[in-house]
Amino acid sequence: MSGEGTERKNKSAVSARSHTGNTQERSSSGFVKTILLVSFVGALAWVYQSIQPPPPKIVGSPGGAAVTAPRIKLRDGRHLAYKEVGFPRDEAKFKIIYIHGFDSCMHDSPFPHFLSPALVEELRIYTVSFDRPGYGESDPDPNRSPRSIALDIEELADGLGLGPNFYVFGLSMGGEITWACLKYIPHRLAGVALVAPAINYWWRNLPEDITREVFSVMLPADQWALRVAHYAPWLTYWWNTQKWFPISNVIAGNLVIFSRQDMEVLSKLGFVNPNRAYTRQQGEFESLHRDLNVGFSSWEFDPLELQDPFPNNNGSVHLWNGDEDKLVPVKIQRYIASKLPWIRYHEVSGSGHLLPFVEGMTDKIIKSILVGKKK
Repeated sequence: MSGEGTERKNKSAVSARSHTGNTQERSSSGFVKTILLVSFVGALAWVYQSIQPPPPKIVGSPGGAAVTAPRIKLRDGRHLAYKEVGFPRDEAKFKIIYIHGFDSCMHDSPFPHFLSPALVEELRIYTVSFDRPGYGESDPDPNRSPRSIALDIEELADGLGLGPNFYVFGLSMGGEITWACLKYIPHRLAGVALVAPAINYWWRNLPEDITREVFSVMLPADQWALRVAHYAPWLTYWWNTQKWFPISNVIAGNLVIFSRQDMEVLSKLGFVNPNRAYTRQQGEFESLHRDLNVGFSSWEFDPLELQDPFPNNNGSVHLWNGDEDKLVPVKIQRYIASKLPWIRYHEVSGSGHLLPFVEGMTDKIIKSILVGKKK
């Protein structure tokens, strides 16, 4: 074989080896990229799955709890469960709607056990509590907002035939919802009691120095739970179910959230949250997490801009707060009361968040909104 032929043969062999090597390298590189892409997509899928709340277990549907309470049907087809106590509805002079707080339900109303029977008979007081949407036996509302719950309350009153005007008693997160009643249905109100009402720290007219001060003394786990609810509501379910960081102390049921007097109250009652299973039976997202998202979202109105709903003195609004409340700082309530002079502010020395469950306090709160009407 000539030298030229040998040289061509050698070049051909080298070229073949080089081509094979390049093909193997490209194949290996492509395989690695494919693995990385699949891993990335898998990680995204895992993250997406982990932040998605499970579907609610609707009461009365397959897989859901049975309906045990009376309910009214709302215009959009949802149902609200309710519980009536006190003087018979058709004979009562005063009709009060109780709005329960966070991680609570209609069975947690203080009226059956802490409103004295003598006062009920004397003033002919009828009271009704209800499960807010997603709690207990009331259907979830995926479009829940401060406005929607106020309109639900109005529909409840109409469904029960409470008349053109009724009283509202809101505790804690229920007190926060009461601000929405003052905004959206003031013409239906006869009197209002805001009892230890929760504060949305992102109401636009709250001064930064005060909100920063009271927010900073909150337990870190609760600070983060509220930040997530406000800034990243799509992460609320994941945040309050993950195991890496401390979750909301209220959701976890940690007693650290209670004041000295609160602990005395709980000791006398013998329980912390007796209705927890019932409260959360449709799922924690539809009850607790959505409640956080709504309560600490960017509201379309600011309570500090509200006008007096009773300019003719045909009713009154009362705000009650304990000065040792560890969940709702009293300093911010004082500020709100100072900016809304039509609110009658009551600060109770030595009291915490469970104000209505202190002996005699429910009677005092009820008298504050009814006695003027009686006279």
